[in-house]
Amino acid sequence: MTDSATTSAAAAAPAPVADAHVFVPLALFALYIIWGSTYLGIRYALESYPPFLLAGIRFLGAGVALFAFLRLRGMQAPTLHQWRNAAFTGVLLLGFGNGLVCFAEQRVSSGIAAVAVASMPLFAAMFAGMYGEWPSRRETVGLVIGFVGVIVLNLGSALSGSRIGAIALLVAAMSWAFGSVWSRRQDMPSGPMNTAAQMLCASVALLLVGFGSGEHLPAHPTVRATAAVVYLAVFGSIIAFSAYLYVLKHARPALATSYAYVNPPVAVLFGVMLAGEHVGPSDLVGMAIILFGVGAITLARQRRVTR
Repeated sequence: MTDSATTSAAAAAPAPVADAHVFVPLALFALYIIWGSTYLGIRYALESYPPFLLAGIRFLGAGVALFAFLRLRGMQAPTLHQWRNAAFTGVLLLGFGNGLVCFAEQRVSSGIAAVAVASMPLFAAMFAGMYGEWPSRRETVGLVIGFVGVIVLNLGSALSGSRIGAIALLVAAMSWAFGSVWSRRQDMPSGPMNTAAQMLCASVALLLVGFGSGEHLPAHPTVRATAAVVYLAVFGSIIAFSAYLYVLKHARPALATSYAYVNPPVAVLFGVMLAGEHVGPSDLVGMAIILFGVGAITLARQRRVTR
Protein backbone atom coordinates (compact mmCIF):
# COMPACT_ATOMS: atom_id res chain seq x y z
CA MET A 1 0.00 0.00 0.00
CA THR A 2 1.36 3.46 -0.93
CA ASP A 3 1.75 6.35 1.51
CA SER A 4 -1.05 8.28 -0.18
CA ALA A 5 -3.36 5.29 0.03
CA THR A 6 -2.50 4.84 3.68
CA THR A 7 -3.20 8.50 4.37
CA SER A 8 -6.55 8.31 2.56
CA ALA A 9 -7.55 5.20 4.48
CA ALA A 10 -6.65 6.82 7.78
CA ALA A 11 -8.64 9.93 6.91
CA ALA A 12 -11.68 7.84 6.06
CA ALA A 13 -11.49 5.70 9.20
CA PRO A 14 -13.39 7.96 11.64
CA ALA A 15 -16.62 7.84 9.62
CA PRO A 16 -17.43 4.14 10.27
CA VAL A 17 -16.54 4.59 13.93
CA ALA A 18 -18.87 7.57 14.19
CA ASP A 19 -21.61 5.60 12.46
CA ALA A 20 -21.11 2.72 14.90
CA HIS A 21 -21.61 5.05 17.87
CA VAL A 22 -25.05 5.87 16.45
CA PHE A 23 -26.18 2.57 14.96
CA VAL A 24 -24.94 0.19 17.68
CA PRO A 25 -27.34 1.66 20.31
CA LEU A 26 -30.19 1.62 17.77
CA ALA A 27 -29.46 -1.98 16.83
CA LEU A 28 -29.29 -2.97 20.50
CA PHE A 29 -32.68 -1.35 21.12
CA ALA A 30 -34.14 -3.44 18.28
CA LEU A 31 -32.61 -6.59 19.75
CA TYR A 32 -33.87 -5.86 23.24
CA ILE A 33 -37.47 -5.15 22.23
CA ILE A 34 -38.06 -7.32 19.15
CA TRP A 35 -36.28 -10.46 20.31
CA GLY A 36 -37.89 -10.06 23.71
CA SER A 37 -41.27 -10.27 22.01
CA THR A 38 -40.41 -13.37 19.97
CA TYR A 39 -40.89 -15.67 22.98
CA LEU A 40 -44.58 -14.80 22.89
CA GLY A 41 -44.57 -15.01 19.10
CA ILE A 42 -43.18 -18.54 19.16
CA ARG A 43 -45.75 -19.52 21.78
CA TYR A 44 -48.57 -18.30 19.53
CA ALA A 45 -47.12 -19.89 16.38
CA LEU A 46 -46.74 -23.29 18.09
CA GLU A 47 -50.53 -23.39 18.47
CA SER A 48 -50.66 -24.63 14.85
CA TYR A 49 -47.12 -25.17 13.55
CA PRO A 50 -44.64 -27.88 14.65
CA PRO A 51 -41.33 -26.47 15.98
CA PHE A 52 -38.76 -27.26 13.28
CA LEU A 53 -41.08 -26.58 10.36
CA LEU A 54 -42.10 -23.35 12.10
CA ALA A 55 -38.48 -22.21 12.27
CA GLY A 56 -37.76 -23.49 8.76
CA ILE A 57 -40.71 -21.66 7.19
CA ARG A 58 -39.84 -18.51 9.10
CA PHE A 59 -36.26 -18.38 7.87
CA LEU A 60 -37.04 -19.60 4.36
CA GLY A 61 -39.59 -16.85 3.76
CA ALA A 62 -37.42 -14.16 5.30
CA GLY A 63 -34.26 -15.39 3.59
CA VAL A 64 -35.78 -15.61 0.11
CA ALA A 65 -37.38 -12.16 0.41
CA LEU A 66 -34.22 -10.48 1.70
CA PHE A 67 -31.89 -12.26 -0.76
CA ALA A 68 -34.10 -11.34 -3.75
CA PHE A 69 -34.36 -7.73 -2.59
CA LEU A 70 -30.59 -7.40 -2.16
CA ARG A 71 -29.83 -8.95 -5.55
CA LEU A 72 -32.32 -6.63 -7.24
CA ARG A 73 -30.52 -3.74 -5.56
CA GLY A 74 -27.30 -4.95 -7.14
CA MET A 75 -25.59 -6.43 -4.07
CA GLN A 76 -23.04 -9.08 -4.90
CA ALA A 77 -23.91 -12.69 -4.10
CA PRO A 78 -21.70 -14.50 -1.59
CA THR A 79 -18.70 -16.42 -2.83
CA LEU A 80 -18.57 -20.19 -2.45
CA HIS A 81 -16.33 -19.80 0.59
CA GLN A 82 -18.71 -17.26 2.13
CA TRP A 83 -21.67 -19.58 1.50
CA ARG A 84 -19.81 -22.29 3.42
CA ASN A 85 -19.16 -20.00 6.37
CA ALA A 86 -22.74 -18.69 6.28
CA ALA A 87 -24.06 -22.26 6.25
CA PHE A 88 -21.99 -23.27 9.29
CA THR A 89 -22.87 -20.13 11.22
CA GLY A 90 -26.54 -20.19 10.18
CA VAL A 91 -26.99 -23.79 11.29
CA LEU A 92 -25.43 -22.98 14.67
CA LEU A 93 -27.27 -19.70 15.30
CA LEU A 94 -30.61 -20.38 13.66
CA GLY A 95 -30.77 -24.14 13.24
CA PHE A 96 -29.64 -25.18 16.71
CA GLY A 97 -30.07 -21.80 18.41
CA ASN A 98 -33.63 -21.01 17.32
CA GLY A 99 -34.88 -24.41 16.24
CA LEU A 100 -34.15 -25.95 19.63
CA VAL A 101 -35.82 -23.03 21.42
CA CYS A 102 -39.00 -23.71 19.41
CA PHE A 103 -38.66 -27.41 20.22
CA ALA A 104 -38.17 -26.70 23.93
CA GLU A 105 -41.12 -24.32 24.20
CA GLN A 106 -43.41 -27.28 23.56
CA ARG A 107 -42.17 -28.77 26.83
CA VAL A 108 -41.09 -25.90 29.07
CA SER A 109 -42.49 -22.49 29.86
CA SER A 110 -41.30 -19.38 28.10
CA GLY A 111 -39.76 -18.23 31.39
CA ILE A 112 -37.53 -21.30 31.56
CA ALA A 113 -36.58 -20.74 27.91
CA ALA A 114 -35.61 -17.15 28.67
CA VAL A 115 -33.48 -18.20 31.64
CA ALA A 116 -31.59 -20.84 29.66
CA VAL A 117 -30.98 -18.55 26.68
CA ALA A 118 -29.80 -15.83 29.06
CA SER A 119 -26.82 -18.05 29.90
CA MET A 120 -25.56 -17.57 26.34
CA PRO A 121 -23.29 -14.54 27.05
CA LEU A 122 -21.38 -16.61 29.59
CA PHE A 123 -20.72 -19.29 26.95
CA ALA A 124 -19.81 -16.53 24.47
CA ALA A 125 -17.26 -15.13 26.91
CA MET A 126 -15.80 -18.60 27.38
CA PHE A 127 -15.57 -19.29 23.64
CA ALA A 128 -14.11 -15.82 22.98
CA GLY A 129 -11.44 -16.63 25.53
CA MET A 130 -10.41 -19.58 23.36
CA TYR A 131 -9.41 -16.98 20.77
CA GLY A 132 -7.61 -14.82 23.33
CA GLU A 133 -10.44 -12.30 23.76
CA TRP A 134 -11.29 -12.70 27.43
CA PRO A 135 -13.83 -10.26 28.86
CA SER A 136 -12.44 -7.49 31.00
CA ARG A 137 -12.94 -7.53 34.76
CA ARG A 138 -15.75 -4.98 34.52
CA GLU A 139 -17.42 -6.90 31.69
CA THR A 140 -17.22 -10.08 33.76
CA VAL A 141 -18.89 -8.29 36.66
CA GLY A 142 -21.67 -7.16 34.33
CA LEU A 143 -22.12 -10.69 32.98
CA VAL A 144 -22.38 -12.16 36.48
CA ILE A 145 -24.80 -9.45 37.64
CA GLY A 146 -27.00 -10.06 34.60
CA PHE A 147 -27.12 -13.80 35.21
CA VAL A 148 -28.00 -13.24 38.88
CA GLY A 149 -30.82 -10.98 37.73
CA VAL A 150 -32.21 -13.72 35.50
CA ILE A 151 -32.21 -16.12 38.46
CA VAL A 152 -33.99 -13.60 40.68
CA LEU A 153 -36.49 -12.89 37.92
CA ASN A 154 -37.67 -16.49 38.04
CA LEU A 155 -37.35 -17.31 41.74
CA GLY A 156 -41.01 -17.01 42.63
CA SER A 157 -42.49 -18.22 39.34
CA ALA A 158 -44.31 -21.49 38.91
CA LEU A 159 -42.02 -22.77 36.16
CA SER A 160 -42.13 -26.36 35.09
CA GLY A 161 -39.99 -28.13 32.55
CA SER A 162 -38.60 -31.38 31.34
CA ARG A 163 -35.08 -32.75 31.16
CA ILE A 164 -35.12 -32.94 27.35
CA GLY A 165 -36.35 -29.36 27.15
CA ALA A 166 -33.61 -28.14 29.48
CA ILE A 167 -30.94 -29.98 27.47
CA ALA A 168 -32.29 -28.54 24.22
CA LEU A 169 -32.12 -24.99 25.60
CA LEU A 170 -28.60 -25.51 26.91
CA VAL A 171 -27.42 -26.78 23.52
CA ALA A 172 -29.21 -23.87 21.85
CA ALA A 173 -27.41 -21.32 24.03
CA MET A 174 -24.01 -22.94 23.49
CA SER A 175 -24.52 -23.24 19.74
CA TRP A 176 -25.57 -19.61 19.39
CA ALA A 177 -22.59 -18.49 21.49
CA PHE A 178 -20.00 -20.48 19.56
CA GLY A 179 -21.47 -19.51 16.18
CA SER A 180 -21.37 -15.84 17.16
CA VAL A 181 -17.75 -15.97 18.29
CA TRP A 182 -16.58 -18.14 15.38
CA SER A 183 -18.20 -15.99 12.68
CA ARG A 184 -16.36 -12.86 13.85
CA ARG A 185 -13.12 -14.35 12.55
CA GLN A 186 -14.37 -15.68 9.23
CA ASP A 187 -14.91 -14.33 5.74
CA MET A 188 -18.66 -13.74 5.85
CA PRO A 189 -20.98 -12.15 3.25
CA SER A 190 -21.13 -8.39 3.55
CA GLY A 191 -23.88 -6.47 5.32
CA PRO A 192 -27.45 -7.74 5.10
CA MET A 193 -26.39 -10.41 2.58
CA ASN A 194 -24.88 -12.20 5.58
CA THR A 195 -28.34 -12.28 7.17
CA ALA A 196 -29.99 -13.60 4.01
CA ALA A 197 -27.38 -16.29 3.41
CA GLN A 198 -27.52 -17.58 6.98
CA MET A 199 -31.31 -17.72 6.98
CA LEU A 200 -31.42 -19.58 3.65
CA CYS A 201 -28.87 -22.15 4.79
CA ALA A 202 -30.50 -22.63 8.18
CA SER A 203 -33.97 -22.99 6.64
CA VAL A 204 -32.83 -25.93 4.51
CA ALA A 205 -31.43 -27.72 7.56
CA LEU A 206 -34.52 -26.99 9.66
CA LEU A 207 -36.96 -28.17 6.97
CA LEU A 208 -34.96 -31.37 6.48
CA VAL A 209 -35.06 -32.06 10.22
CA GLY A 210 -38.76 -31.18 10.41
CA PHE A 211 -39.96 -33.35 7.56
CA GLY A 212 -37.42 -36.06 8.42
CA SER A 213 -38.74 -36.30 11.98
CA GLY A 214 -42.33 -36.68 10.79
CA GLU A 215 -43.62 -33.12 11.24
CA HIS A 216 -46.44 -31.96 8.99
CA LEU A 217 -47.68 -28.53 8.00
CA PRO A 218 -51.06 -27.70 9.57
CA ALA A 219 -54.09 -28.07 7.31
CA HIS A 220 -56.04 -25.31 9.05
CA PRO A 221 -53.70 -23.04 11.04
CA THR A 222 -55.23 -20.36 13.21
CA VAL A 223 -55.03 -16.75 12.13
CA ARG A 224 -53.06 -15.86 15.26
CA ALA A 225 -50.50 -18.61 14.66
CA THR A 226 -49.98 -17.58 11.03
CA ALA A 227 -49.72 -13.91 11.98
CA ALA A 228 -47.10 -14.88 14.57
CA VAL A 229 -45.07 -16.69 11.90
CA VAL A 230 -45.15 -13.59 9.68
CA TYR A 231 -44.12 -11.39 12.62
CA LEU A 232 -41.25 -13.73 13.48
CA ALA A 233 -40.06 -13.74 9.86
CA VAL A 234 -40.20 -9.98 9.24
CA PHE A 235 -39.33 -8.49 12.60
CA GLY A 236 -37.60 -11.32 14.44
CA SER A 237 -35.56 -12.53 11.44
CA ILE A 238 -34.95 -9.78 8.89
CA ILE A 239 -34.86 -6.72 11.14
CA ALA A 240 -33.58 -8.03 14.48
CA PHE A 241 -31.16 -10.63 13.12
CA SER A 242 -29.63 -8.01 10.80
CA ALA A 243 -29.25 -5.74 13.83
CA TYR A 244 -27.56 -8.55 15.77
CA LEU A 245 -25.02 -9.23 13.03
CA TYR A 246 -24.26 -5.50 12.85
CA VAL A 247 -23.66 -5.27 16.60
CA LEU A 248 -21.62 -8.47 16.52
CA LYS A 249 -19.31 -6.91 13.92
CA HIS A 250 -18.94 -3.47 15.54
CA ALA A 251 -18.99 -4.24 19.29
CA ARG A 252 -17.33 -6.55 21.78
CA PRO A 253 -19.03 -9.96 22.35
CA ALA A 254 -20.09 -9.04 25.90
CA LEU A 255 -22.12 -6.07 24.62
CA ALA A 256 -23.39 -7.85 21.50
CA THR A 257 -24.80 -10.70 23.58
CA SER A 258 -26.22 -8.50 26.36
CA TYR A 259 -29.65 -8.76 24.71
CA ALA A 260 -29.97 -12.20 26.29
CA TYR A 261 -30.24 -10.54 29.70
CA VAL A 262 -32.75 -7.92 28.60
CA ASN A 263 -34.99 -10.26 26.64
CA PRO A 264 -36.41 -12.09 29.73
CA PRO A 265 -37.86 -8.94 31.39
CA VAL A 266 -39.09 -7.72 28.00
CA ALA A 267 -40.73 -11.11 27.43
CA VAL A 268 -42.40 -10.84 30.85
CA LEU A 269 -43.72 -7.37 30.03
CA PHE A 270 -45.18 -8.56 26.72
CA GLY A 271 -46.75 -11.50 28.53
CA VAL A 272 -48.40 -9.14 31.00
CA MET A 273 -49.69 -6.76 28.34
CA LEU A 274 -50.82 -9.31 25.76
CA ALA A 275 -51.33 -12.60 27.58
CA GLY A 276 -52.51 -11.47 31.01
CA GLU A 277 -49.55 -12.93 32.89
CA HIS A 278 -48.83 -11.80 36.44
CA VAL A 279 -45.68 -9.93 37.50
CA GLY A 280 -44.59 -10.35 41.11
CA PRO A 281 -42.04 -8.50 43.27
CA SER A 282 -39.24 -10.91 42.33
CA ASP A 283 -39.91 -10.18 38.64
CA LEU A 284 -39.48 -6.45 39.18
CA VAL A 285 -36.31 -6.90 41.24
CA GLY A 286 -34.88 -9.28 38.67
CA MET A 287 -35.54 -6.84 35.83
CA ALA A 288 -33.76 -4.07 37.73
CA ILE A 289 -30.70 -6.26 38.37
CA ILE A 290 -30.59 -7.36 34.73
CA LEU A 291 -30.64 -3.80 33.45
CA PHE A 292 -27.91 -2.88 35.95
CA GLY A 293 -25.75 -5.71 34.60
CA VAL A 294 -26.27 -4.58 31.02
CA GLY A 295 -25.34 -1.06 32.05
CA ALA A 296 -22.11 -2.36 33.62
CA ILE A 297 -21.22 -4.16 30.38
CA THR A 298 -21.93 -1.05 28.32
CA LEU A 299 -19.83 1.21 30.56
CA ALA A 300 -16.98 -1.30 30.54
CA ARG A 301 -16.98 -1.30 26.75
CA GLN A 302 -16.95 2.49 26.59
CA ARG A 303 -13.97 2.66 28.98
CA ARG A 304 -12.01 0.24 26.79
CA VAL A 305 -12.85 2.18 23.62
CA THR A 306 -11.81 5.56 25.07
CA ARG A 307 -8.47 4.32 26.42
